[in-house]
Amino acid sequence: MKRIVEIKDARKTQSADIASLIMTAMTDDCCLHFCGVGYGLEDFHRMMTALVEREDSQYSYLNTLVATDGDRLVGIAVSYDGGRLHELRQAFIQAAKEYIGKDHSAMDDETQAGELYLDSLAVLPDYRRQGIARLLLKATKEKASRMGISRVGLLVDKGNPAGEALYHSVGFRYADDSSWGGHPMKHLVM
Repeated sequence: MKRIVEIKDARKTQSADIASLIMTAMTDDCCLHFCGVGYGLEDFHRMMTALVEREDSQYSYLNTLVATDGDRLVGIAVSYDGGRLHELRQAFIQAAKEYIGKDHSAMDDETQAGELYLDSLAVLPDYRRQGIARLLLKATKEKASRMGISRVGLLVDKGNPAGEALYHSVGFRYADDSSWGGHPMKHLVM
């Protein structure tokens, strides 16, 4: 069956589904790494949903492109101006203390000025290997152009060769090594 998938700007009403897909991109291990003692994935999802609903968060619906199949949200690409990281991260730092009992104010930077940082890319399992991630990546590059930013950057887990191959296939190239969420990463740029 041929699916008709559209890429469009996210709506606030999609926040819980967007949060779930951000967590898919992050992986459960990574989400749990960010949680304080006694907190789990449900707490993390509540926090992420609240962050997606905000307009001043790096995870805001305003920073999100969605792939939809009819009314169903099937994929997301969350990206923002890397030069605004510290400003946008304040919402995460605040929410992490409240929802997951941990202070992340000393977190390392994952991006910098001069790039549109692709924070999260995820597609529902039933919709994978159908070109949706490529459509979201193309739309993210177009978003960067509209914003006057010439480079898109992202981090990919060194243990995710399939993800890295996807990024290379659409024009990303290796920039340097990094780490995030307790995992060794590669910084790729396009």
